[in-house]
Amino acid sequence: MAYVIGASCVDIMDRSCMEECPVDCIYEGERKLYINPVECIDCGACEVACPEQAITVDRKADPEHRADNRRFFEEVLPGRDAPLGTPGGAGAVGPLGADTALVGGG
Repeated sequence: MAYVIGASCVDIMDRSCMEECPVDCIYEGERKLYINPVECIDCGACEVACPEQAITVDRKADPEHRADNRRFFEEVLPGRDAPLGTPGGAGAVGPLGADTALVGGG
């Protein structure tokens, strides 16, 4: 079971969760952070570190944000040629500068 970052992260992106994540599974969009559900090891370090209380376990997350989190990795984002998928760590990818339609408004 993975964690999901909700609406209170939009335009805040404190990034404390990224620093605490031991597997580097939190990716940076333009306005929001997203947790890769395949790479997440369900340790909970991100949830504790988030000062915005934007992170929750997926079974308790808002269904709209749970689906949106998956779309970030499964659908082609604006300005990209292919879905992000599971690249094996956010550090190697860096900030993506794009968000899902729910967050980006597109």
